[in-house]
Amino acid sequence: MATGKQIDTDILFDEIFDVLCSMCENKGKNTEGEKYCVDCKDYFCITCVQIHGQVPLCAGHKVLDKSQVKSGTSKSLPRAPTERCDRHSHKHIDMYCQNHDNVGCSTCMAVDHRLCKDTFYIPEFIQNNTYQISSREIQTQLKELATTLAEKADRFKQDKQRLLKRKAELLAEIRKFRQEINDHLDKLEKSSIDEIEDKVKCLEDKIEEGLKQLQANKSRISSANDKLASTNTHQSEVFVYVKVAEDAANVANTYIEDAKFKSTVEDLDFKPDRTILTQLEQKKTLGILSEKLTETTVSLFQIKGNKSYNVKVMSDKSSCYIRSVCCMDDGSIIITDHNNSKLKRLHSYNYTVTDYCDLPGDPWQVCMINNTQVAVIVP
Repeated sequence: MATGKQIDTDILFDEIFDVLCSMCENKGKNTEGEKYCVDCKDYFCITCVQIHGQVPLCAGHKVLDKSQVKSGTSKSLPRAPTERCDRHSHKHIDMYCQNHDNVGCSTCMAVDHRLCKDTFYIPEFIQNNTYQISSREIQTQLKELATTLAEKADRFKQDKQRLLKRKAELLAEIRKFRQEINDHLDKLEKSSIDEIEDKVKCLEDKIEEGLKQLQANKSRISSANDKLASTNTHQSEVFVYVKVAEDAANVANTYIEDAKFKSTVEDLDFKPDRTILTQLEQKKTLGILSEKLTETTVSLFQIKGNKSYNVKVMSDKSSCYIRSVCCMDDGSIIITDHNNSKLKRLHSYNYTVTDYCDLPGDPWQVCMINNTQVAVIVP
């Protein structure tokens, strides 16, 4: 019997359909959502999901069947990962390999973890396992790493500034040394020029002295000849002039004979010291550039804190004496307990002993060989 009360259509459709298609609902239609888009966080019917896939910006979105969505109310959304894979950008990181404790997309799992038995779809794994996700420790670790990287970046900047400053100093030293070479070459050049000037001056003086002797002989010959030409018949006077002329002729002949065996001008020559040029040609640089470590005030390691951890196990009979430590790729730490003849593995976060093995002797050094093996020295 009709009561005249209005029917609540929202309640009616919620009872009929689990979820509604978002696109149809926006158009005023009520169609059941069969698919769910992780990126859009919306449900779609069969028709609308095809339209959704034809949109270029939505082509790489991850679409799931409604059955894959975490159960709950009709309006609840699954917590499916939306992070893109670095290797396969069109895929989402939605798979988890429990054997390697590693996440990736479905392609990564097919390629790298195809032999692994325990691979899960992440939403299902979280839903079916009481898995507690604690990001506080890794956030603290990331903050510490970010601080360390920032300090390292500052150190690189300081190293670059110091390097550029040192470059300027080295260039100044090279220019100074080059100037010293130039100054010394200028001195050598001046010494060579002075030597030539002195030699030429000596030869010029010698030539001038020869010209004076020649002029004197020429004057005596000319005077004697003039006197003989102007002499009278006075026999005594003629006799004197003849003897004077003979003396002048003898002196002139002696000067001429000596001049035959003497060069008027000595031939000068300059031979450069080629060893200087040869040595310069053998040099590639003006000096030797070498590298050396500079002492800095920044230490390689800085202690930010310290804590004590108990690494003793039930079978230990003596106090633990750790002689060597090595870190594995997964973050776990291997230690050698010398007093108890054991090799122990510690957890990467809380440093508790996860497992150990007894050794035939007291261990000393330990080092990693690969991801699953170490080498240890025992007597």
